[in-house]
Amino acid sequence: MNKNLLLAAVSLVALGATAPALAADLAARPYTKAPAMIATVYDWSGFYIGINGGGASSHATWDLIGVGREGSHDATGGTVGGQVGYRMQSGQWVFGVEGQGNWADFSGSHTSALTGFNNHTKIDSFGLITGQVGYAWNNVLIYAKGGAAVVGTKYDVSFAGVQTASASDTRWGGTIGAGLEYGFAPNWSVGVEYNHIFLSGHDQTLTGLLPQFEHIKQDVDMGLVRLNYKFGGPMIARY
Repeated sequence: MNKNLLLAAVSLVALGATAPALAADLAARPYTKAPAMIATVYDWSGFYIGINGGGASSHATWDLIGVGREGSHDATGGTVGGQVGYRMQSGQWVFGVEGQGNWADFSGSHTSALTGFNNHTKIDSFGLITGQVGYAWNNVLIYAKGGAAVVGTKYDVSFAGVQTASASDTRWGGTIGAGLEYGFAPNWSVGVEYNHIFLSGHDQTLTGLLPQFEHIKQDVDMGLVRLNYKFGGPMIARY
């Protein structure tokens, strides 16, 4: 037999013998477990500061003391202001406190059914001090709020364009509300909020050319858009 053919046959036999061993080595490679997935969850805890703006309507009823009902009107307009607060999250529940201060221009008037004069009210500022309780779905938060309100109001009476009496005061009342907030970036959130301010009736003395003694009752319904910045870490990790 040719010597070269003999050597080729021996090589093929040797290769066939070693192939199963190589396959066994490949199959014996250790299994590596895939790394655990990490889910990030929005954390509403921490101090925040923000701005707000919107509109409102204040319903005012005037009674001339000792005489009778003069009428009522809705004082409407816009408002802009700011808020600062702190929230604490426990599970999906969120608790907080907040202070808010706004400039306002809620203005309206009616013609008195008794005197024919024009009765005008204007709310030019208000503040809210409230507690909050909410429920969060990750970066979406719904909440209810309630507490105290303080409102600055001006009152004017005029006839034929001439002011006959006026007054201004700062009154305390109560407020309740609800809101929806969305965390759209690590430390930023935007939301919408409704508030109702209760101002019980009170006696008001208007001074001027023709002083008047009125019993005035007001309340306010208000809608706001809010933008908040939260200090601290925005998210926590869950494995």
